[in-house]
Amino acid sequence: MKKPILMMLVAGLLTFSFTSCETREENTQERMEDTAEDVGDDVEDAAEEVEDETEEAVQ
Repeated sequence: MKKPILMMLVAGLLTFSFTSCETREENTQERMEDTAEDVGDDVEDAAEEVEDETEEAVQ
């Protein structure tokens, strides 16, 4: 009884490990998305700073 259960667990782990591996293209795409997100955050921060400076100048 233990052997079939153990064999099923091992098969499941092997299947998961092979399907969860990322290709170079996936890694490159993920890095590009992260970079684009970082740039977007920087632009948003800069816009907020300009907005704050503008509000201070108006007051």
